[in-house]
Order: sequence, then structure tokens, then C-alpha cells
Amino acid sequence: MNSDVVIIGAGHNGLVCAFYLAAAGLKVTVLERRNIVGGAAVTEEFHPGFRNSTASYTVSLLQPKVIRDMDLHAHGLKIVERKAANFLPLNGRDYLLVGEGRTKAEVAKFSARDSDALDSYHRRLEALADVLRDLVLVTPPNVVAEGWLAALPEMLKSAAIGSKLSKLDMTLRRDLLAIFTRSAGELLDGWFESYPIKAVYGFDAVVGNYASPYTPGTGYVLLHHVFGEVNGKRGAWGHAIGGMGAITQAMAKAAHAKGVDIRLDVPVREVLIEDGRAVGATTESGETFRARAVVSNLNPKLLFEKLVDRAALPQDFVERIAAYRCGSATFRMNVALSQLPRFSCLPGDGDHMTAGIIMAPSLAYMERAYNDARVHGWSKEPIIEMLIPSTLDDSLAPKGAHVASLFCQHVAPTLPGGRSWDEHRDEVADLMIATVDKFAPGFKASVLGRQVFSPLDLERTFGLVGGDIMHGALTLDQLFSARPVLGHGNYRAPVKGLYMCGAGTHPGGGVTGAPGHNSAREILRDLKKR
Repeated sequence: MNSDVVIIGAGHNGLVCAFYLAAAGLKVTVLERRNIVGGAAVTEEFHPGFRNSTASYTVSLLQPKVIRDMDLHAHGLKIVERKAANFLPLNGRDYLLVGEGRTKAEVAKFSARDSDALDSYHRRLEALADVLRDLVLVTPPNVVAEGWLAALPEMLKSAAIGSKLSKLDMTLRRDLLAIFTRSAGELLDGWFESYPIKAVYGFDAVVGNYASPYTPGTGYVLLHHVFGEVNGKRGAWGHAIGGMGAITQAMAKAAHAKGVDIRLDVPVREVLIEDGRAVGATTESGETFRARAVVSNLNPKLLFEKLVDRAALPQDFVERIAAYRCGSATFRMNVALSQLPRFSCLPGDGDHMTAGIIMAPSLAYMERAYNDARVHGWSKEPIIEMLIPSTLDDSLAPKGAHVASLFCQHVAPTLPGGRSWDEHRDEVADLMIATVDKFAPGFKASVLGRQVFSPLDLERTFGLVGGDIMHGALTLDQLFSARPVLGHGNYRAPVKGLYMCGAGTHPGGGVTGAPGHNSAREILRDLKKR
């Protein structure tokens, strides 16, 4: 079968890329290994009568331009904001609840000085987030080995970006340098003295990041999680009614409306390469889909180590992909609950039940969790963020019952000593439930059923190598023009006609739609030239 473009993977970025290409008049075919579109952004029933966002579990980073262009609201998407941003239980008595209109008073319970510092901290962090927002939908300047004629357009891109950065005052330039190179712990220690507010903000630095909050570079991971918005409110986090699958179902409808052909249960065996050019994809059943361009929504390691003939790639590139770092220390659970949890420090229902509930009371606790995981394979006192989306969305659970997402860290992507995650999955799941029970006694008894994903399960099910929700670590050597490899940060692979549109390209992980948007622009530019 022939198309203009074949896309491998119907994750959200693959669907976004397909939409823009089809909207430009191209014939697009999407091949998806699973029996459902959405990649890691899906909603599935995991216990009779209970549905939840299976892997990705909350929304903020989805680009407003993508929402508008695809008219996702008209295709059924509705996003609601949490009633509070984050809830941090500290012990049986104390807690911190942050969100619009309440953070300053809450922080003042622990430190008047920190409460006074909040406005300045948020103002300067928001200015840095604006820098990132300006770059999210930009194709990074590419480092090229050809002569000055090929390099000139990339130099002009660099000059345009440099011009934007030159408008920052010296304070913000220094802040920008610090946030890309220093640890989140160092930065937060410089701003605040009380441990609860540092824990709430520092959690963003270890989300999907196998690192201590004091690891250099975690400052950027913190920034990466604050550039989003919900319904026009910057920095807010929310819930898609119907779960994260509601986003990708709306995207699939938008793509279908433009004529995109989405094939499910069609795993790809290899990228077909002829005379040094990608010309299609061959499935595991032996069917060939030929196209003028082939686009991968997969983790770069899966694409170049599993689907592309190594002989077609430069040796140095092969070595760089082998060294591309994945593994985000993530252990993911969904639980069906007979009732809402009851936290000792704040019993009963309330806005805190709609928040991201962070069970990691200090940066020191997070650092111990990381060190513990490196030695033992998982943290004896793990970091857990729990969301209870059924407090905002009654479509997910039977009346009176609830569902909860447990995003758990730190666990080693590969267990030391040659042990398998298959042997320890339930043991660690029991530990996660017991950890929540310490803060909310009775939680364990309320669990009716659970769905558990170790890092190995996340890789098998969703193609998240090492359980890496970001498709690769967000470190300075794997960002912007260097994502995934320097010289190929412009969504183009070393093989002509082969492109990348997944989170292993700029701007990285999260349900943003930006890599799919940006990749489509570059593909259209090349096909127009041809």
C-alpha cells in the first residue's frame, strides 16, 4: 500500500504529526502496535467498573496551539483544573496545601520569610518559563557537517534565538544559566528555609527523573514541569474528563476528519530502506506500507536499535544512540478504592483530595530515596504522588467509589544483581500501598483492585525504554539541538526520508504535542522541496 507518509506509533505526538500532514493535503497512514490509539496517554478499565489514565495521568503541558489547530474541544475534549495544586502531608498532624489564593498563608505556617519570598520566586521562575514557552514550538538550530551554505540557515535560527535571549535582563540571564546547570535542591535552598515548600517545588525536579534533587541539572527538570497551562491559566495542572485517553481519542477524531488512516494491531518489524533512503515500513505480518517519508513516534533507541538496519547508519551515530540515557525510576500503579482516603493530618473530603498528593516530606527524604534505589533497586521509603481523578470526574468509578493514580519513585530501571522486575513487582507494589497507608490509615483496606507497572512493564506495554516516561533523560547533553543526538536535533534521522516526531526530540517528554507539531513542519518543508 502506498501513502505520502507512514507514521510508526499512534501516540499523541504521532497523531498530532499525522493531523498536520493530512491537513496539508498529504495521504497519511499511521501504524500502531497496540489495539488502542494514544501510546502512554490512554484510558482503560483496569478493574471491573473502574477506569483510569493507565500511564500518563495529568495534563498541563499540552500546547494551546495544538488544541486550537486540532479543535480538540469540538472533538470532545474537556479539561478541568484541580481545586488545589498540591497537598503535602508531613506527619499525622502537619501538612502544606498549595494553590491559587492559598499558598502564601499556608507557607507562613512554617516560615514568614518564605511566605514573603514566594512572589519574587514565582515572578522570576515564570520569566524563565516564558523563555521555554518561546522555544517549545521552534525547531532547534541543527549542527551540520556540510559547508557554510548548509550552515547559514541554522546560523540564522541561532541568531533569532539569541536575539530573544538578549532581551532578558542580567538577573534573568544568571537565573537561566543556574537553572540549566545547578540542582533544584541548591536553587530552592537559596530561596527558602522551610522544608515543606522546598519539597513541594522540588518534587517537580525528580518527576520521571532518576536523580537526587541535588543532582546538577535537575533545576531544568523543575522548569520543564512549569511551562504549561490549563484553560489559559499558566502553570496550572488539570484533569481531562474521561482520563488522558480523552485527549488522544479527540486527536484521533481530528486526524480521521482530515483523512488519516490509522491501523491498529499492526506492529512494525523494520523501516524499509532502499538506496540509502527510507521508503516505507514492513510489519511483523509481512505487509509493506510504502511512502515518500517515514516518521517514528518511538523512543530513539527502539527506532535505531530495533527497526533500522545498523549498516544504514553512521557508526558514530550508532554509538551515540547506544549511549542515549533512558530510565526515569518510575513505578506506576492504578488502584480501585471503596472509599476516599482519610489523611491523618487533614481528615475528610475537601480541595486537597483533587490535588497532586505528594508523599515525600523533604528534599532530604527524596535524596535518601534515590540513594536507596541505586543500592537496593527500590526505595524503602519511596516518593509517591497520588491523584484521585474521580473527585473531579465521576465517569471513572462506580458511585461512592474512587480511582487513584500512584506515580511512584525511586526504583531502578534495571535491578542490580541480575534480578528481574517480574520477581519483585508485587513486593514493591505492596510497599507503595503501605507507604500511602502510613499517611492515610485504612487506605490499604480500601483497595479493591490494582494495576501495576514496573519499569519493565512500562517498556513492554508502552515502549518506554527503562520505564522512561520522557523517552530519554532531560539532561543538558540530551536537550534542544542535542536531542536525541547532536546533528539530528531537527527531527531528521541520518537516513534520508526518515524522521522523528516523539518525545525523544525537542522539547522532550510530557503530553505536549510539540514534537509532533514541529516534526510535521519540517517534513512538509522537505517534501515541498522534493
